[in-house]
Amino acid sequence: MESCSFRPATAPSPFPSAPSSSSSSPRAPCPNLRFPRPRNGRQVGVRRRASGFDAFPPLPGKVFVDEAIGAEYGEGFETFRMDGPLKIDVDYLNEKLQECFLQRIRHAMKPDEAFGLIFSWDNVIADTDSLKLDAWRQLALEEEGRISPSAAHVRKSILHGAADHVLRKVLYWAREEDKMEKLKARLIELYYENLFKLDTPVEGLREWLDAVQTAGIPCAVASSLDRRCMIEALDRMALSKYFKAIVTDEDDMESIANRFLSASMKLDRKPSKCVVFEDDPRGVTAAHNCTMMAVALIGAHPAYELVQADLAIAKYSELSVINLRRLFANKGISFMDLQKQIIEKAPPKRRLTVDTIF
Repeated sequence: MESCSFRPATAPSPFPSAPSSSSSSPRAPCPNLRFPRPRNGRQVGVRRRASGFDAFPPLPGKVFVDEAIGAEYGEGFETFRMDGPLKIDVDYLNEKLQECFLQRIRHAMKPDEAFGLIFSWDNVIADTDSLKLDAWRQLALEEEGRISPSAAHVRKSILHGAADHVLRKVLYWAREEDKMEKLKARLIELYYENLFKLDTPVEGLREWLDAVQTAGIPCAVASSLDRRCMIEALDRMALSKYFKAIVTDEDDMESIANRFLSASMKLDRKPSKCVVFEDDPRGVTAAHNCTMMAVALIGAHPAYELVQADLAIAKYSELSVINLRRLFANKGISFMDLQKQIIEKAPPKRRLTVDTIF
């Protein structure tokens, strides 16, 4: 008997349901935000006030951290079932998330629904580079005698490098471990204060999501932020209704590729049928390692650094749903599969001899 899917198609929404009250006032954020995973042997707690945070623990999530690409050889991650741990990798998902007979009929009539779109958070949904730059500038103003980083090479390092490397090797602001941890904690606190003021998505994103929703294509967002912070940010930007699934820090994914695999599993789509929207060459590489297509958004990185992407765009208004079909135009059932080629043996050539009569 043919299995229809690896997980139920009617997955519960990752977003909290609307309150039953008829009041139209926005949902107030929780005054005590707790990160469920203990770090450094203690529970992480955040107390928020109207203007920001009273205190912030070191390194919630993976902000200002250089993450691994992952899945270089198709490896994935482990999840746990009743009968023990289960290894989830690229080949496993491509095999298990096969379409059943009824799904194949539906996708034959509506081919766009067979795809799944995975959006990275940074600079794809929201302009997070400006948030990071503002956090570094505010940190420089608070530190006496510090100069705000403005050089081009310094700007690139603070946007795409780890905070430890930038503070030690680029800005030379700290060498002692205690000073380093204090600056990192304050930097992340400033970043989250700016994040909770963000209410505008990337230009053209809402119109593109409207078109995708009309076509019936499920979407997911992948980020290293905390789940509550992610949901609140999407609510402020009025984008929650477009995303069927989200992948956050609570999913405990160790690399960028693992987040993409988790998103494809939550969307109930094979990785080979997913399209990743990224702005970073590392994210594009991770998508290809997962057998996914990659659409790169030019901006944070120049176009010549995104040549490995399947499609590069400057803004969302350049896209249409037909572009997604063209990405898979050359992918048939056995496209890129290893094929055995039968080499027929050529008949032996006759040796021409000349008889000489003496």
